[in-house]
Amino acid sequence: MQDLLLQQGVELMLYGMGTVFTFLVLLIVATTLMSAVLQRFVTPEPAPAVATKPVAPAANDEQLVAVISAAIHKYRSKNK
Repeated sequence: MQDLLLQQGVELMLYGMGTVFTFLVLLIVATTLMSAVLQRFVTPEPAPAVATKPVAPAANDEQLVAVISAAIHKYRSKNK
């Protein structure tokens, strides 16, 4: 009795997993086909060229280093 119940449970599990697997494979195939069909009808528009702004050089490197050093010192002294 117990063996029959276990066998039926395993069969039901395999049928369920097979059904889900089959559905997912069909879903992947359908998505791939739809993508291929839409690629034929829709042509991608060329991306507009983005103008890059020139980076301005740092005006005063020594002052920048001093400010960053002070900020690091203050952070370290606060978070001991």
